Amino acid sequence: MKKVSVFALAISLAFATSCKSDKKETNTTETEVETTDNNETTTQNSYDGGDLWVALNPKSGSTAKGNVVFENNGESVSMLLTVSGLEPGEHAIHLHEKSDCSAEDGTSTGGHWNPTGQPHGKWGAAEGYHKGDIGNFTASDNGKATYTFSTDEWCIGCGDETKDILGKGIIIHEGTDDFTTQPTGAAGGRISCGGVIQ
Repeated sequence: MKKVSVFALAISLAFATSCKSDKKETNTTETEVETTDNNETTTQNSYDGGDLWVALNPKSGSTAKGNVVFENNGESVSMLLTVSGLEPGEHAIHLHEKSDCSAEDGTSTGGHWNPTGQPHGKWGAAEGYHKGDIGNFTASDNGKATYTFSTDEWCIGCGDETKDILGKGIIIHEGTDDFTTQPTGAAGGRISCGGVIQ
């Protein structure tokens, strides 16, 4: 019987890629779930409130890995991305519909998270944008990047399906988001994936 701990992997990557030691601890609990296909017991995470750590793992043959921390700030949520193993230059980051990172190319996360049925676009654009259209960030010559984002249009575990990021996937793309091409922004392949704990 094989036990897999996603929680342990997330914590290991968080400590390996973050230089800060003063971050708040994520409130998660491990739950053993019996699978029906092969009768193996696997360990899944559930969210108990507070801040949220999510591990990013390489996809599509890349080496891009790191973590994302989502923090509750009362009426808003802030996001801190720390990632390495990227090609230098700009990359798009989006929230996707599902937290399923099982596909080798990350396509199991579905399309961009778009609970309000808007066209794809740049965050805040009058023409519309997906709630998952975070934008672009730049990786340095050594392939590392940090990126912060904050919005009052997200919540963590509030139950509002137009705002709640639980159960969503985080995707880093190979290229940049042009904020125009529908519905993807022509951002290229999915090179790193993390699932927001449900």
